[in-house]
Parts: sequence; structure tokens; C-alpha cells
Amino acid sequence: MPSLKTLRLRINSVKSTQKITSAMKMVAASKLRRAQSQAEAARPYAQRMERMLASLGASAANSPTAPKLLVGTGADKVHLLVPVTGDRGLAGAFNSNIGRLTRNIARRLEAEGKVVKILPVGRKGRDYLKREMAHLLVGDINYVGRKSINFADAQDVATRITEMLDAGEFDVCTVVYNRFQSVIAQIPTEMRLVPAPLPAGDATVGGAMYEFEPDEETILAKLLPQNLAIQIYRALLENSAGFYGSQMTSMDNATRNAGDMIKRLTQNYNRARQANITRELIEIISGAEAL
Repeated sequence: MPSLKTLRLRINSVKSTQKITSAMKMVAASKLRRAQSQAEAARPYAQRMERMLASLGASAANSPTAPKLLVGTGADKVHLLVPVTGDRGLAGAFNSNIGRLTRNIARRLEAEGKVVKILPVGRKGRDYLKREMAHLLVGDINYVGRKSINFADAQDVATRITEMLDAGEFDVCTVVYNRFQSVIAQIPTEMRLVPAPLPAGDATVGGAMYEFEPDEETILAKLLPQNLAIQIYRALLENSAGFYGSQMTSMDNATRNAGDMIKRLTQNYNRARQANITRELIEIISGAEAL
């Protein structure tokens, strides 16, 4: 059995850890409220943008001069995966879930004879994928040291993807991120960015036929880059809210586990102390009887 001094040191160490995890839980909870409100506010705009793009793109997709962001390169050989994770850990399986999903998608595509490239957004995703798929990484983007994510960050990612598309470095682009559902539930999601997902049929939305002025291609030239940035921004916000929710839950569990460990260690300490007292009493009584 450990000595009393060892048990006291362990109890104090666990208590210090408990204070840290409790403080991190409070910080994550305060950041979660803002991140959740931002993610929920971005959803309607992103959804309306998707509807507008569907209405415009359905009629322009068959044009020989359709933008690459709308129809891609016409091939399906090279796939670019953009996994979005956090830059920090202590969030349970939040980051590793995206890493595993990206790895499974990459292996499935390679089994189909496709060429896979990965552009991770977030330090933890890069570190996870670098262990097994370092040869597939074509760079990385992270926001270490940044207090919050803004739309300019999403525009930077969108610009990087657009430049790679114009250079012919990929044919299909898919973003992989955690969609925020609740504090305890984040759903790993894959969303295709290039070519833009379009509904089958004509340029109708809700049964209505639209006419556009100027023509569809002129509007798409402005709309497509903006839509790409908005969808990436949506993924970043959803990922941020999910990260803080997962971190808050993980730190709450860690705080509870620390409390349970402190109780067990305290019981062991009291038992060891009582055993020492009992042994000393026995030695005193035995010595007295010997006299």
C-alpha cells in the first residue's frame, strides 16, 4: 500500500487537475454560447444561398462556358478533401472523428482508382492525418492563437481552393466537418463544394420558373466564389460550436472523474492512517504487557 505521504501528494495533484478541468469547462461554456448563436445564424443564409445557386445553376450547367466552380473540370479523377478540425485538443473524440471519416473516405476513393489530396484546416486534423497519410497532404491551414474565426478566414480557404481548381490540381472538392446538433452531439458530415451540388431538372425552385437579368453566367461569376466562401464559413462556425460543446462535455466528465478519484484516494488515505494508528496501539499495548 502507498505511504501516507504518497497518497497526500496524489490527492493534492488530482485536486489541482480538478480545478483546471472545472475552469476549462466554464471557459468552454461561455465560448459555446457565442459560437452556437453564430452557427445557427449562419444556417438560413447558407441555405438560401444554396437555393439561389440551384435555381441559377440548373439552367447554366449545360453551357460549354459554365464556370468550373459550378460544373468542375468535367472529370472525376482527382479528389480534394478538406477536413475541418480544431487547433486544440481536450475535446474528447471531436477531432479524431473527423480524422477517421477523412481517412475512410480517402481509402474508399483510392479503392475506386481515384487520386486523393488532402488540405486539412486545423492543427489537430493535420497531426492526425500526418501519421498515416502524410503523402496525401498538399498543405495545411490553422488558426493557432486566434480568438475567433471570421468570414475573412473562410475567404482565404475559398481562395486557396479556387486557385488549386484553376491550376487543374483537382476535379472534385469535399469538405468534412462536425455539424453542431447539441452540446453532446456533433455529427461528422461531408459536403461537396466543387462541382456545386445541383438538383435534377429545370431551373425551378418550389415550382416557380425564374428569369434572370443579367444572364445566369454573369450572376454566377459573382455568386459562386461568394457561395464557396459562405459554405466554408458555415462549416467553420459549425465546427467551432461543436468543438466548444465537446470540450465542455469532456471537461465536465473529467471534473466528475477527478472528484470520484479524490473520494477513492481519500478513503485509501483514511484506511492507511487508521491501520498505522492501530499498529502503533498494538505495539504500545504489547510493550506494556511485556513489562
